[in-house]
Amino acid sequence: MQIGTYSLEEYLHLIKSFHGSMAPGLIIGGFMVDLAQQNLPEGEFFDTLCETQVCLPDAVQILTPCTIGNGWLKIFDTGRFALTMYEKSTGEGVRVYMDTEKLKAWTEIDAWYFKRKSKKEQDLDVLLGEIKQAATSILSLQRVFVKQELLSKRRLGPTAVCPSCGEAYPLRDGESCLACQGRSPYTDERRNATP
Repeated sequence: MQIGTYSLEEYLHLIKSFHGSMAPGLIIGGFMVDLAQQNLPEGEFFDTLCETQVCLPDAVQILTPCTIGNGWLKIFDTGRFALTMYEKSTGEGVRVYMDTEKLKAWTEIDAWYFKRKSKKEQDLDVLLGEIKQAATSILSLQRVFVKQELLSKRRLGPTAVCPSCGEAYPLRDGESCLACQGRSPYTDERRNATP
């Protein structure tokens, strides 16, 4: 069994190295990426759009040259476990998603996906065995066109030194950096951790 150019065992090793654990969603994500790639013209480069931030973007980054850092991987979080690989300029591509009807035949995957069992109640070996057996049979594919506004890659443009904090920032953000405009992810408050 292959996922992209890797044997299943090689891919599982990559998951552990990259993600830190053997995540069921990342294994399914590998099958999703592979199915999408099999349904695209060979020899062309495609961007990828993930509809979730959970696990799936890691599968894309392991198996393709699409990364968040190079801008070829975008996350448009609809909360659905789906990805689309599409031609960069036209937006034409294929969308692969978990098919809830097909999941009904796979009790462990269904229980994991719909959180019918807590993580503690799940038997990871049984779940992983079922995922390997199901492979792409729990997925569906559709042809789609990505909206034009999502096709353009955001450029940094000129930078400046923020007059408030002294750090460099993209000038397109205004008179000061976004953090100094009140969009900092930090607080001055110290929170006490409870044991």
